[in-house]
Amino acid sequence: MDSTLTLLDPRSIERLVAGQPTQDGAGVKLVRLLTHELQRRLDPFLMLDRFATDRAEDYIAGFPDHPHRGFETVTVMVEGRMRHRDSAGHEGRVGPGGVQWMTAGRGLVHSEMPEQQDGRMDGFQLWLNLPAREKMREPWYRDIEAEQVPEWRAEGVRARVVAGRTHGVAGAVERETTEPLIVDLELAPGARFEQPLPVAHNAFVVVVHGSVELGGRKLEPGPMAILANRGDGVVVTGGTAGARLLLVAGRPLGEPIAQYGPFVMNSNREIFEAVEDFRAGRLA
Repeated sequence: MDSTLTLLDPRSIERLVAGQPTQDGAGVKLVRLLTHELQRRLDPFLMLDRFATDRAEDYIAGFPDHPHRGFETVTVMVEGRMRHRDSAGHEGRVGPGGVQWMTAGRGLVHSEMPEQQDGRMDGFQLWLNLPAREKMREPWYRDIEAEQVPEWRAEGVRARVVAGRTHGVAGAVERETTEPLIVDLELAPGARFEQPLPVAHNAFVVVVHGSVELGGRKLEPGPMAILANRGDGVVVTGGTAGARLLLVAGRPLGEPIAQYGPFVMNSNREIFEAVEDFRAGRLA
């Protein structure tokens, strides 16, 4: 571990959120961990879905063409393969350990479909809000293969930095305004990982497998742990079988949130415009 880094007042767990089992797309079964009711509390993050199943019938229909405007989607794959296509001409496939980052901006139509007929599908999709001045920017897309995700390693620790920075390692993506930190973290039994965070940044953790100790509590797969906005950062320690987990944090925008399904803007007027633009075929 980096001996120069020692957090003196790590964050505690404010509460655990079990999430809501639901279906999306053409019937894909998932658990919505970050729901509409938590958007203010976890600003700038709008939604977090976990899809994890060995049953092909739970995911095989995928997510056919659907629109988005006003935010970014980040898909982190644990197992399985998905293909993205969109109306702005982007296409790519994400596999185990890979990431897809899409900035919807002023709007596009895209699909996310499984590229497997059987086997396990496991991953997360996170919605990251865009500041008002960027909501109508041009759409953007990037596929990040597993081997392209920057890593920081220490004894018993492997931190794959999807976004933001940790221990001097810059992530695959950085955003100036929301400053998202997304770390796919693997810990050996007893291994300790520290991450400084500004107090105002909202943060949460989800365990993929194994268990960790965080703030004096044991955290296991299933719930999302919302971290209190007190202290100088996050400290997690791998449990008896080690762990894999997702650590997410970001700087809140503090702007109005108006959402209608796949459109997230700052006012109802802008939502009406988004719906009309979609119906008239004016998205990218």
